[in-house]
Amino acid sequence: MTSTRGTTGTSASPAATNGWNAAYLDAQHEQYRTNPDSLPPDVRAFFQGFELASSLGSTSDKTSGVDRGIADLIYAYRQLGHIAATVDPFGRVNERPKAMTLEHHGLAKADLTRHVDPSAASLYAGGPLQEVIDHLDRTYCRNIGFEYMHVQNTEEREWLWRVIEENEGRIPISDDTRKRLLSQVLKSESFETFLGKRYPGDKRFSLEGGESLIVLLEQMIERASDLNVEETVIGMAHRGRLNVLNNVVGKSYEQIFTEFEDTWGEDFVDGGGDVKYHRGYSGQRTLANGKTMHLALSSNPSHLDAVDPVVLGRARAKQYLSGDLQRKHIMPLLIHGDAAIAGQGIIAECLNLSQLEGYTVGGTVHVVINNQIGFTTLPEDARSTRYCTDVAKMIDAPIFHVNGDDPEACVTAAQIAVEYRQKFGKDVFIDLVGFRKYGHNEQDEAAFTQPLMADKIKKKPSVLNVYADKLLATGVINNQVMQAIKDEINEALERAQDAAKNQPYDPTIDPGSRRWSKMKRSWDFEPVNTGVPMKTLTLICNALGTVPEGFNVHRKLVNLLKDRKELPKTKKISYADAESLAYGSLLLEGVPVRLSGQDCRRGTFSHRHGVLRDAKTGEAYIPLDHITEVGMPGTDTPPLSKMDDGRKRQAQFGVWDSPLSEASVLGFEYGASMVDPYQLVLWEAQFGDFVNGAQTIIDQFIVNAEIKWDRWSGLVMLLPHGYEGAGPEHSSGRMERFLQSCAQKNIQVVYPSTGAQMFHLIRRQVQRDFRKPLVVMTPKSMLRTATSTIDELTKGSFLEVIDDPKFTAAGAGDNGKRTRKTSVSKVKRVILCSGKVFYELAAKRDELGRDDVAIVRVEQVYPLHTELVKKTVGRYPTSAELVWVQEEPRNIGAFLFLQDKLREKAGIEIARYIGRDASSSSATGSKRMHKEEQEWLIAQAFADEPEKSSSVAVRAKAKAGAK
Repeated sequence: MTSTRGTTGTSASPAATNGWNAAYLDAQHEQYRTNPDSLPPDVRAFFQGFELASSLGSTSDKTSGVDRGIADLIYAYRQLGHIAATVDPFGRVNERPKAMTLEHHGLAKADLTRHVDPSAASLYAGGPLQEVIDHLDRTYCRNIGFEYMHVQNTEEREWLWRVIEENEGRIPISDDTRKRLLSQVLKSESFETFLGKRYPGDKRFSLEGGESLIVLLEQMIERASDLNVEETVIGMAHRGRLNVLNNVVGKSYEQIFTEFEDTWGEDFVDGGGDVKYHRGYSGQRTLANGKTMHLALSSNPSHLDAVDPVVLGRARAKQYLSGDLQRKHIMPLLIHGDAAIAGQGIIAECLNLSQLEGYTVGGTVHVVINNQIGFTTLPEDARSTRYCTDVAKMIDAPIFHVNGDDPEACVTAAQIAVEYRQKFGKDVFIDLVGFRKYGHNEQDEAAFTQPLMADKIKKKPSVLNVYADKLLATGVINNQVMQAIKDEINEALERAQDAAKNQPYDPTIDPGSRRWSKMKRSWDFEPVNTGVPMKTLTLICNALGTVPEGFNVHRKLVNLLKDRKELPKTKKISYADAESLAYGSLLLEGVPVRLSGQDCRRGTFSHRHGVLRDAKTGEAYIPLDHITEVGMPGTDTPPLSKMDDGRKRQAQFGVWDSPLSEASVLGFEYGASMVDPYQLVLWEAQFGDFVNGAQTIIDQFIVNAEIKWDRWSGLVMLLPHGYEGAGPEHSSGRMERFLQSCAQKNIQVVYPSTGAQMFHLIRRQVQRDFRKPLVVMTPKSMLRTATSTIDELTKGSFLEVIDDPKFTAAGAGDNGKRTRKTSVSKVKRVILCSGKVFYELAAKRDELGRDDVAIVRVEQVYPLHTELVKKTVGRYPTSAELVWVQEEPRNIGAFLFLQDKLREKAGIEIARYIGRDASSSSATGSKRMHKEEQEWLIAQAFADEPEKSSSVAVRAKAKAGAK
């Protein structure tokens, strides 16, 4: 609604205290009467409420007061009924809110016979007030607590209350369905009981106390299939995971028993593998309604909800790949614990992604396994809110609190939740309130810290017993049927265990299936020709420098676009130019490119301008989406189909400014990268140091998912890196942290020093027949510096090591200059380095005229091409001193890692380290101090007797002592 607050003009009517104008409201009200659909939802809702209140009035003040009291009472049930609902399996009931009493609204028992007009109160049935209250009690105060009145969208809120109230908060189910629910609960309990008896010493994080989760998930998935969902991507922690793997996802008893028997060793040969309750699984299931559903449960470490953004990213990529742009056929499902959803910040980060254009997945269904305890911590010590799900209110998500002892209530919650998701494309939450039969794991003693709750749990009948007694009492089943189901399940468990003991069953799924069938798992240094014809590069440059007719380019970008268009003529290309050309070339080859990060559309350093904005209208234009016509996503491998004129369609360039978050966004992009090896997925940190905000995603997924879970990824991480006196949070991409995690050729850590190197590196990432995550230390000050020629992009490949162009024929790494080849025999010192420091060293060498110093760049730090390093260094005299020079402090950067690798793998000893002293902070915030340190280390690289310390204070003290 428009506000007059802050305006300077006059008005015929004075503004209200909230800034609304009376004349304006009158005009809007008149518009509402004649054409309500022409108004925004919030304005329409305001006048609906206004007229409802007016309709309850009468000529008598007393009558008006009573009717308003009734309307307020009805509203109170909808607003607060969840507090009075019987959702606790232990039977503990909250005090009924005073707003749900007659007295609170000025009503008396005499008013209970008063007739209530259903149209006035938006009820399905009118009648005496007593009947209305009974109806509301049955709807809102039984085993489901509906919390939805905080939903601000009028259409959504009205849909929810209609669905909830039309059947008094329950979806009718048949006796046959009840028998099926009982069977599902029985399967869940029998599975846990069997494991407990046969493997009493093993951790399994059982579902006992929350068995209704299986009913809830089964019914949700079945209803989703009715609503055209074809695949569900699932993420959950370890509580109940084995049960879900078996009874929902379809992992067999034999596979699970093989893991308990520990007879499958293939995944552990190289020291990898993971515990059984962290592993994922996927498969196609035929449901009870005859439809099929592909279910994929993502692997997850003990970092609980760390998997959430990974699942969202996987779902988004699957939606794109299958052409599900309405996001109705692939649904993400996240299963949380009550302590985690309240305590883990990544939950809020993921909710913030839910409706963002670049990250939405069409709504996520959230299920909370509410144990009413977290490890040993009770709710009063774990959160400051009434419910663990209160975080959901930040995005107006409806929440259904369900008593885990009531499988039929679970059916209602599951079906309404998935219907809401499919209709509105938004997140929805189910809080499944149960308990945890044992401690944190089966060997843990819960009574140490929660003796009262532990005592209640010991006396508590199981979910199965509670529900079975109900069905027996109503004659739905009899004891003979019950026993027959039990016997059938137990016999299946016995057979499966015997089979697993006799012959191990592979408990995993093949990572090289479906889209990954042409990928191999091993690394090799085989060069890949990543050159692109000049004709193609010219086409891309033309697109980069062209905007639609009438598009108003910002005046400061006019020359930039002109320069990009003329790159084939001027030849000189910067790092930023090369990056964009690499993306364009892949798009033309049918490889979609997805790039996200904080401010990455423009680029933190104003270098990319992947999205242009009309200076007058703000309209967006993406040059790389207009090289040729963009093809629609599909399931065929590239290249994409051709247009009528024979030209190939290009793939789409998706570039997104992310929210101010690292963990959730990096997790999202990692998940996206797992879906399709023929898509390039990149995440860019605003500054390299900010990657530490996503350390859990790096440690638990990116660097070790292949060895733990056999999951492959070609994710690229761009981390702006370089020392320019910008302080400790704007200098380092923390290369050393990645290097510490490097083993078994798990990731690539690269510091390219030229635009051409970046071009070939990006293209190499999708043109090889294997995928490994790529960590790139990208420059800052060098981004717009011409370090290559466009001709270098037409041939060749990425170079892991670049020899000194001063001592070689002109080629890659020398900016295309033909220089006189200097005699190698004169070299007395060989400097090894990486990245931008090469240019400062080369400039200093030219200044000093030192032809006796060679500078060799190690471009790929890991996997280190030791043979190439050995060959390159071996070209120089054995008498030459080998030193390592870096900008970073000694304990940061590549030195310690490379020193060890070169000694161990190549027999090469680095004689001297030249760089900053070890430091607990990655860089200084003083530009003066930085400049002194930088000048010192560059000078020391050429000194006959280099000093030992980069510290200005230490060196000054040493000089004073010498005097």
